[in-house]
Amino acid sequence: MNHRDILRIFRVPPTLESERLILRMMDVKDSGDMYDYSAREDVTRYLLWSPHPDISYTKDYIKSVRRHYRRGDFFDWSIVLKSDGRMIGTVGYTRIDTPNNCGEIGYVLNPRYQNMGYATEAASLVVEFGFVTLGLNRIEAKYMSENTASRRVMEKVGMSFEGTMKERLLVKGRYRDISCCAITRKEFDENKARDDGGKL
Repeated sequence: MNHRDILRIFRVPPTLESERLILRMMDVKDSGDMYDYSAREDVTRYLLWSPHPDISYTKDYIKSVRRHYRRGDFFDWSIVLKSDGRMIGTVGYTRIDTPNNCGEIGYVLNPRYQNMGYATEAASLVVEFGFVTLGLNRIEAKYMSENTASRRVMEKVGMSFEGTMKERLLVKGRYRDISCCAITRKEFDENKARDDGGKL
């Protein structure tokens, strides 16, 4: 899939659904739910961005996201609970390298909803979308090496640990080790065949 196709798809990102979740475009109506977790120091501890100072900042951020959607160059979804419509985080592609058919995913989840399988459920949808719809050959995810919870999510969606880049990024005044996990299309297909009892 070429760059133009990617832009066309993400101008109006398709809604994805799992048993418990809906992944949809971010909306200003998500501001309160997003601010609920994005203002927390513990949420941004392993992220490149700092806590949102107030809800106006969150609203402005989502308005900016909506502008990027219109250009097709933003690849994130809101993670929404089917049960009550609450937005509990975001998931999507931080980068899509079309010449090499490679994508990098990322996710953030409200701590109130961690350890319930939601991050894995959302990331699984995005990985499948990447291989099946976008035609990617490789999907990877990077994380600050101390963030073992994030690595567990990556492994649960079929990714394998590939290594650590020592002091790769200067984040909030500290040099941080950055690790990477990844899965290829071949591995995804093999996992799916095994899960489906040998039927693709």
